[in-house]
Amino acid sequence: MTAALEPSLDLEPASPEVRRYARQKRVAGIASALLAFAFLATFALASGPDVGEWLRARVGDNRWLLLLAVAFVLGVGSELLTLPLDFYSGYVLEHRYDLSNQSLTAWAWRRVKGYLIGGPFAALMLVGLYAVMWYGGAWWWLWTAVAFLGVTLVLGQLVPVLILPLFYKVTRLDDAALLQRLRHLTDGTDLTLEGVYRLNLSADTKKANAALTGLGKSRRVLLGDTLLEQFTPEEIEVVFAHEVGHHVYRHLRWMVAATVVSTAAGLWLVDFLLRHGAPWLRYTSFDAPAALPLVMLVLSLFGLLLGPLHNAVSRLFERQCDAYALRRTRAPEAYRSAFAKLARVNKADPDPHWLTVWLWHDHPPIRERLAMAEGWMEASR
Repeated sequence: MTAALEPSLDLEPASPEVRRYARQKRVAGIASALLAFAFLATFALASGPDVGEWLRARVGDNRWLLLLAVAFVLGVGSELLTLPLDFYSGYVLEHRYDLSNQSLTAWAWRRVKGYLIGGPFAALMLVGLYAVMWYGGAWWWLWTAVAFLGVTLVLGQLVPVLILPLFYKVTRLDDAALLQRLRHLTDGTDLTLEGVYRLNLSADTKKANAALTGLGKSRRVLLGDTLLEQFTPEEIEVVFAHEVGHHVYRHLRWMVAATVVSTAAGLWLVDFLLRHGAPWLRYTSFDAPAALPLVMLVLSLFGLLLGPLHNAVSRLFERQCDAYALRRTRAPEAYRSAFAKLARVNKADPDPHWLTVWLWHDHPPIRERLAMAEGWMEASR
């Protein structure tokens, strides 16, 4: 039985509070990115060779130790510069607009856990990259992309099982009636789920979310407890069907393939631009440990240029999944109420400026998604 759309769920234009929240989050994010980029550019284009020599005098001529030392200075320097803005955006603003349940201690500990897990992993990835760069010959950039594919596939299976539970409490969904509803939506899709899980988001946030995650035997759907507690079964079905749509359209495979191709292209660009450009900037070679900031600068610029294209493809995928959810559930009223409620719960601006959408949004604006449901209802009559 489909829940009727309550009049209060009709989405009004964003309130001044929601617009302030969106603007302040956006400004903080842009400022943080610009600060990190300015630090990286200064390091790469001006001080990299000098810092490399200063570090060499302290760690010796072992290029592996020197590489890790340069990475440590680069990572810590960037983190210290952007940490105040990240704290403002991730803690201060979230509490100011009553979206966070997280204590200051919990915020800090989550950050520390990120360093403890992400730091060694980043160092391992960096060592792997330079091992291929130093010993892989002229086609090192292609071998690196192939290796990156392997890492991505392994992480796709390990992250939901080993990493995510370190940050959130994850338990199997124990609502038998809801599980039956949700599993019915996978019939005929060849989607094999390891399980449907309850993700304890409410310890940190009041926002609602859901995701299809994992690869192979670890494939699972995560439903935030904030979603489960605030949304009707019909609305949850729509959100779940949207996540199933990602599997039906093989979006994960497309995104992995695109990431591998873009990784190969970015590393080829590093090889092409820096093989002759690095010595001009006083580096001994583009693959010298001291030139790491220069490599990262080229990759960052390449990623920045690809960002709008990546977002456009992601928005296309989300539209496909929205249409799939409508066809699968045939519950446009529940769809409308679910997305209107998501906008209110998450304090999302339903009508962002088109340039904001083009540059930063990987999901269509809520208003556009509701309009699609209206169009589907009209076409179905």
